[in-house]
Amino acid sequence: MKKWFRVATEGATTDGRAISRAWIEQMAKNFNPQKYGARVWLEHMRGMFADGPFKALGDVHALRAEENADGKMELFAQIEPTNDLVSMNKERQKIYTSIEVDPEFSDTGEAYLVGLAVTDSPASLGTEMLQFSASAKTNPLNDRKQRPENLFTAALETELDFTEETGGESGSDPEEPSLFEKVKALFTKHREAGAAKFADFKKDLESTLGLFVSEAQELRSELEKTQGHYSQLKKDHETLEQQFNELKTQLEKSPHNHSQRPPATGGENAILTDC
Repeated sequence: MKKWFRVATEGATTDGRAISRAWIEQMAKNFNPQKYGARVWLEHMRGMFADGPFKALGDVHALRAEENADGKMELFAQIEPTNDLVSMNKERQKIYTSIEVDPEFSDTGEAYLVGLAVTDSPASLGTEMLQFSASAKTNPLNDRKQRPENLFTAALETELDFTEETGGESGSDPEEPSLFEKVKALFTKHREAGAAKFADFKKDLESTLGLFVSEAQELRSELEKTQGHYSQLKKDHETLEQQFNELKTQLEKSPHNHSQRPPATGGENAILTDC
């Protein structure tokens, strides 16, 4: 969950104008990144090139107004930093913030946050510098503004910490899920998706194994039939072989000089006449 940072307080001095409660409430109410986004810049310097020294360092994600213990309205912002801003913050650089306010934004006639600056030199955007610039014949800060009528707030020391909250801390948004909840939901989603995929895989596997078992049973049945036929053929072959061997033995025992007896010519000393 993104943390909230205090970026302005009711009554804060700028170039002679003070931030009013109404402005803070209007900025919190009207802010819509889809309508007009507020980027984070180095000392309000808007670079023209993505790889230049004054490139954007992030975006304002959301705003909200909250009254402090002294009864003054404060403006809090959620920031989506770039890696460069995170690195600066880790080195304790650029820890002062200043906002650019358009008192009469577009056709709404109400205040709107159009930019946020970070600096490690509070004097560069301090009250004296802002008042001096406003009283000068040519305001040296006008080139940094989107409109000459806009104003910068004096640099305010801000405890920037871009590590996400785990929920339940002071200043957090109770409606936004915590980082733990997001991670838990992610794992739950993947677990459910994995369970569904596994169920489909199990179903397909069981179907495939069922076909395999059925085919195996049919093959086994055919093999058993073939085995039966083979056993019968083997038995018949052995019988024929035995009969052949017996016949062969008988033939081998018969005399080699045996000849057939001449045909009979009659009996009782009578000789049959061949007529």
